[in-house]
Amino acid sequence: MSIPDYMQCAEDHQTVLVVVRPVGIVPEDQFFRIYKRIASVAQVSIQDSQRNLYIRYRHHYLPENNEWGDFQTHRKVVGLISVTTCGSAKEWPQTSDRFHSQKDVFGATLYDSRLLVFGLQGEIAEQQRTDVAFYSSYDDCPDVEKRVEDFVESIFIVLESKRLDRATDKSGDKIPLLCVPFEKKDFVGLDTDSRHYKKRCQGRMRKHVGDLCLQAGMLQDALVHYHMAVELLRSVNDFLWLGAALEGLCSASVIFHYPGGTAGKAAGRKPSLAQGQGQEADAGKRHRPGALTANGISADTSSEIGRAKNCLSPEDIIEKYKEAISYYGKYKNAGVIELEACVKAVRVLAIQKRAMEASEFLQNAVYINLGQLSEEEKIQRYSILSELYHLIGFHRKSAFFKRVAAMQCVAPTIPEPGWRACYKLLLETLPGYSLCLDPKDFSKGTQLDVPLLCVKTVPYTVRLSLQLYIINKTHTQAQTSVSVRSVELLDLPVSLRPHKQKGLLENIMSSKSPFIYSPIIMHTRGEERNKTIEFRWVQGDVCEVQLMVYNPMPFELRVEHMGLLTSGVEFESLPAALSLPAESGLYPVTLVGVPRTAGNINVNGYHTSVFGVTSDCLLDGLPSVRTSGCMVEVIPSLPRLQLSTSLPRTWTKCPSKEELSSSVSVQLFNGETQQLTITLENIGSEDLESLEVTSKTCNTKEKLFGEFLSWDLEEVVSQLPLKPGQSVTLTVNIKVRLDFSGGENLLQDLNDDGISVTGLPISSPLRQVLKPRAETKPLGSESSKTDYNHVKVGLTPLPSPPLFSKLSSVLLPQTRQCHLLLDVFNSTEHELTVSANNNQDLVLHASECQRMAIQVAKFDFHTLPQPDQEAVRYTNPKLLEEERLHAQASMINSTLGITWNIISFGEASVEGVLNQLVLEHLQLAPLQWGEYTYKHTHTHTLCDVGDAVPLEVKLTNRSKNAVGPFALTVVPFQDYQNGVQNYDLQDAVTFIGSNTFYIDTVNPTENFVCMGALLFLYTGDFYLNIKFQDDSSGQGKELPPSWFGLPSVHIKALEAPIEAGA
Repeated sequence: MSIPDYMQCAEDHQTVLVVVRPVGIVPEDQFFRIYKRIASVAQVSIQDSQRNLYIRYRHHYLPENNEWGDFQTHRKVVGLISVTTCGSAKEWPQTSDRFHSQKDVFGATLYDSRLLVFGLQGEIAEQQRTDVAFYSSYDDCPDVEKRVEDFVESIFIVLESKRLDRATDKSGDKIPLLCVPFEKKDFVGLDTDSRHYKKRCQGRMRKHVGDLCLQAGMLQDALVHYHMAVELLRSVNDFLWLGAALEGLCSASVIFHYPGGTAGKAAGRKPSLAQGQGQEADAGKRHRPGALTANGISADTSSEIGRAKNCLSPEDIIEKYKEAISYYGKYKNAGVIELEACVKAVRVLAIQKRAMEASEFLQNAVYINLGQLSEEEKIQRYSILSELYHLIGFHRKSAFFKRVAAMQCVAPTIPEPGWRACYKLLLETLPGYSLCLDPKDFSKGTQLDVPLLCVKTVPYTVRLSLQLYIINKTHTQAQTSVSVRSVELLDLPVSLRPHKQKGLLENIMSSKSPFIYSPIIMHTRGEERNKTIEFRWVQGDVCEVQLMVYNPMPFELRVEHMGLLTSGVEFESLPAALSLPAESGLYPVTLVGVPRTAGNINVNGYHTSVFGVTSDCLLDGLPSVRTSGCMVEVIPSLPRLQLSTSLPRTWTKCPSKEELSSSVSVQLFNGETQQLTITLENIGSEDLESLEVTSKTCNTKEKLFGEFLSWDLEEVVSQLPLKPGQSVTLTVNIKVRLDFSGGENLLQDLNDDGISVTGLPISSPLRQVLKPRAETKPLGSESSKTDYNHVKVGLTPLPSPPLFSKLSSVLLPQTRQCHLLLDVFNSTEHELTVSANNNQDLVLHASECQRMAIQVAKFDFHTLPQPDQEAVRYTNPKLLEEERLHAQASMINSTLGITWNIISFGEASVEGVLNQLVLEHLQLAPLQWGEYTYKHTHTHTLCDVGDAVPLEVKLTNRSKNAVGPFALTVVPFQDYQNGVQNYDLQDAVTFIGSNTFYIDTVNPTENFVCMGALLFLYTGDFYLNIKFQDDSSGQGKELPPSWFGLPSVHIKALEAPIEAGA
């Protein structure tokens, strides 16, 4: 329910509701003429019974209020009387259909209905029907009241049958649950077998039966049922229906204590016209409204009071009303029920002469929120409050609410203000303020009750009088006119005359300085004139300015229109309205607007509309404000991008003011790659003409190798410019490559070869957190159109699948090949497979370590691109060295192609374990050596004992500079394969010539050949170790093996075959 019935009283609970409505086109005056005759039958004595049935008629009733009929049965429409005009038999079918359509509106609750047809004559009118009555005209209808009485008796029969049916219901667990409209959705899925639910059903049904008994005239039974309902509903905390049961108990007690009613003369009961005058008198003696039962109870008062032991006392009635209203207040949808209960309690208290308690109920009624009310509903509410305050003797309070209702009649929101109604209501407020417009009734020195209200009321009345006079003059052609009282203006009494008061301006202008004039203050004011604000506004966006205001007046101040005063650019100010309490402190007010053009805007002040007076307040004229305005730069509209990513969102700290970020999270193994799809949607009104994407890595504790984020903008740029509403997709590759090096000596049981080189160990934590961030910077058509959007990628690398603890190199017989030995450790809990180019896969279990050998060709690092000489001059040498090492490591990683596979796939890098010694072994030496022997096989050279074995050594200079001179020495030895090598072979091997060769200077791209021979005297396996010396400095020193990479030469000497003699 949304519209309360302010005329309800406690005795309405014993009435049944009948709606009287016109059907089709019925003259308004004729309808209300018949309606008054129908409404005169407000009480009918039921034949063969000592009970009366009371009827409440309404010509307008909202169907939504009918839905509350189970909650309180007097709100249920049980009867419908339709009045219609039918001129001919052709109109009768349409009239009958309209009547049935009206019945369908209240069909669920109707007990019976009647149709009164006026103007129809003929065969149809002669038909005898119980639900339709035909009359020739509105003047010829003598038995309308008798038909209404028969109609009411039929309603009573249905009511009595329903009461008996509900009162004698022995179904127990099958009692239905009665609900109000807003409760139905709350009881879906409840356990209908619980004791709590059954008690709720029983309590609500008891209360419903009490309502039916009260309507049927059985007061004593109603009291019993209400008391039982209260006990049942209180035990299950069903507060809404408990309040209804308490209100029903109060209504039954009020009917017993105050048989004359609480609504005054308007609600007096009228007996049926079918009874004779003697019958009326007898009925009045032996039976009064609200008789107790239908069993012939005596009309003796003492007997009735004795029997009505369940009836509440007058004091208890008010206490129960308070309790019921408190229960209603727990439900926001029961505001109308709560307000009507307050009105009923006030009417009871008015009869009891308890004005102060009645004022408490009215004060509660003022603050009940009924949602959005129309202007007519507000006027009606204030008028009823005024009448109720007048009823309890609060005349000044009554005048106050009547004045509020008068002002509501001419509110600015009403299209056609009701000036006459406002003037009429204002005249009625004057007695409440002890005011009189007649000078003869005004005595000098009379003390006014409320001077401030009097000052407001008298000018309003005079102004309205003049306005109505003008309206009356301009509508002289109207037949009816409004008489306006003449008003004689009088001098204001002494108590109302204005007095000069000390203003606040003097206190504000006072200075704490001891000097009469201080130039410091003026200088400070001059510095803050047209102060430039550091931030910027954007064209077309809503901008805000906050002010601190206060109300120094002793009454509430309503500011109906408040906005900014600006200059410089076109600015649309959006008005604001506020209400400041009396003598309020500082109150923040936010004024908003939209700059329509770009440039510099000056905020000079604000404008207000108070009491209908518009004022422009400049900051330059306010002494308490030290600035005369402020200037803000308005930049052109920017493209607005909305970012969405394919990875899950994650929590992040509040970003700074300069960045708007969208954070995502991902977990990757070291070396794993994953794609991030970023969708950029233009949600603004400007075209996005260009796009730049940059990235930076922050909060990293470990060194990253290679590019962490990579992307290709060509496809995205090809779709620009991006129109509003369009979107593009950018794919970003996330590749994490940290240090793969682990602790050293993971393979303590594996012995290194004598010529292997151990890499420097670099320890690394198994788990670390990185927070890289990619930035996208969209640019507009102008350089000033810049904005930043960030995508923060929170990365948690899982343990590095393979950890390399040591890197060694072994030279192969070919000078351009070598072996890399890697000690690989599986730091995960899964089975790990490590692969490399042209190499077998290595399978490691959890926490297992193995050695992996990879054969690779040596690398020519000189082919890498060299930095520009100009850049080398201005770059830090340490940074240049890091870039050189990174380039060499990238070449090695791409050649090795080490990958791992667990539950996912990734790449591994040896960059963390590389050092200078290993790089020297892997680098292709600028000097290329080659040896040639006779009968050379794949693994060794064969010769016969006693035969000369030629040896040829060729040197090729691939460096950029000339090299030499060199000394080359050939040393033979035998290897017994047990760690012992024998170099004392003077008796087994001899050289033909010298075992030392001298090589002169060799220019770039040239070569030099040394030739010699050996003679083996015994059979066996021999090895030749070729050593070099650089004689350019005159000192014999050994050069690095990477420059002279000749391996040992294996020669096998065999017995010479015996030739057969001739």
